Amino acid sequence: MPAPVFGALLTLSFAPYDYCYFALIALVFFYLFCMVQPAARAALCGYLFGLGLFGFGIWWVYISIHDFGGADPISSGLLALLLVSIWALFPAITAYFSAKLLAMKGVWFRLLAVGLVWVAVEYFRGYWLLNGFPWLQVAYGQLNTPLAGYAPVVGVYGMGFLLAVSAALLAEAWRVRTLRLPGVLMLCAIWGGGGLLQGVNWTNAIGSPIKVTLVQGNIAQDQKWQNDQMLNTLRLYLRLTEQHWDSDVIIWPETAIPAFLAEVKDFYLDPLSAKAREKGVDLVVGLPSNGVGNDYYNSVITLGETEAIYHKHHLLPFGEYLPLQPLSGWVLDQLQIPLGNFALGGARQSLLKAGGYPFVTTICYEDAFGELMSRQVGQAAYLVNVTNDGWFGNTSQPYQHMQMAQMRALETGRYLLRATNTGLTGFVGPNGKILAQAPLFTTTTLTSTIIPMAGLTPYARWGDRAVFGGLILLVGMVWSLVRYAGR
Repeated sequence: MPAPVFGALLTLSFAPYDYCYFALIALVFFYLFCMVQPAARAALCGYLFGLGLFGFGIWWVYISIHDFGGADPISSGLLALLLVSIWALFPAITAYFSAKLLAMKGVWFRLLAVGLVWVAVEYFRGYWLLNGFPWLQVAYGQLNTPLAGYAPVVGVYGMGFLLAVSAALLAEAWRVRTLRLPGVLMLCAIWGGGGLLQGVNWTNAIGSPIKVTLVQGNIAQDQKWQNDQMLNTLRLYLRLTEQHWDSDVIIWPETAIPAFLAEVKDFYLDPLSAKAREKGVDLVVGLPSNGVGNDYYNSVITLGETEAIYHKHHLLPFGEYLPLQPLSGWVLDQLQIPLGNFALGGARQSLLKAGGYPFVTTICYEDAFGELMSRQVGQAAYLVNVTNDGWFGNTSQPYQHMQMAQMRALETGRYLLRATNTGLTGFVGPNGKILAQAPLFTTTTLTSTIIPMAGLTPYARWGDRAVFGGLILLVGMVWSLVRYAGR
């Protein structure tokens, strides 16, 4: 089977397909490519693997560019192809260095080193390059496997490392008969250890249950920002909210209000906040807000007993700001694709509070960054994510995004409340499992109870940098042993 097929096979390990063990199979063949070919040819196979992975996995960017960005089909297809072609470079880089490492001495060093290379490249792609694009990182497809037990300990990158090492070990054992018994024992230790860790409760309840209602307005993306629809939208959210004044907290999605804070404060938000105080309810509402001068923010406000605001910190490239200026701006101007240019919220904003407890706020794809949540979660009793995935239609993207949110709940040992415009709205437990979920493209509300939590998982205490530091130290120690034994 050619490399692109195995890349596509890896995509099937993610939601909504959830064939989680396909990831292990795909990576075994990825490492076999790297073992039997020179580094340059392995890189080519890695690139083809990446084309299959991203071509099948993020094709939905075409929907955003064409259906909602207004670009013509040819331009939309070319831009989508360009993005897939760029992201496919990262499996190529991984394959190149893996081939180099797999030709070195010391089998255990080789296996650990290629695992480290895999997640190091994922980290660069997912956190640093163009503000990060962490989609289709291999660990997200492992929420229903024993490896999920490692998430509260080493996070998504530690899980990815263990999956990559497992695949490289199987590939090596396939080729080297004498490695099969120790390989099986090592795999049992890795996967069995994860299964045992799933029984550990890293955090604890600190209060009575909180009744929460999530509102899914289901405002069509092509109608959302039309001026003649704004009052209808405001009435809809008010009507859905008034049905749940018996809840402790009510959460609206990202930019639920299609107008700036200053434009709706006096006639809509102030009366709504007064009503919430009267009913003893806290509201969490997403909307854009003005800053200093011409700056504007993607924001979340709380109304009711406590009024405060959070501005989105980790912005979406090419959606909320334009990187690589002036080139990107010129290209988009030629294609006549209108995109926002939001200002950046502060990195150390105070936590918002609702239901009597502070919570970590993330807007849209901020929930894709574990370290962003872990640095604040020590003071928070639960997590809130407000999102609008309406840009991507009825595709795999909303399911992939929910899967990433599940990982954040599991890493931090907190309930996660996720309110979205068109879906998937849902409640996620501290074990990363979906407790309740609203269907896509339905105007509805979802009500459940959560328990405020305290305590820190090892991952929330350490963060990604410590995880990578530990992995580098481990690989370095094994390399030192290999060199010493070779003398």
